[in-house]
Amino acid sequence: QVQLVESGGGLVQPGGSLRLSCAASGSTFSIRAMGWYRQAPGKERELVADITSGGRTNYVDSVKGRFTISRDNAKNTVYLQMNSLKVEDTAVYYCKALRLAPSVYEYWGQGTQVTVSS
Repeated sequence: QVQLVESGGGLVQPGGSLRLSCAASGSTFSIRAMGWYRQAPGKERELVADITSGGRTNYVDSVKGRFTISRDNAKNTVYLQMNSLKVEDTAVYYCKALRLAPSVYEYWGQGTQVTVSS
């Protein structure tokens, strides 16, 4: 089992910055990729960014150039640095960890609220 705990959400003005953290514990050796997803009211959950154990990253187009995902394997923690935040970035942000063996399984955090408003 893997447990994920997110932190770092909050209220920020447009143009501001936040950094989200997701700390993994438990059977972290089984994690092959981690990522951040978000869900705004009335919308489906969408991928924001993910990163493999080897450091390969992927971003949704709407955050490219503004958000940066990084991973500290020694601390089993993944970060999402969010700059130039926009009102449309407002959502609950969820951390996900992907296990591939012995079977594919997704672990999810409880979510952290990010609100961008003036």
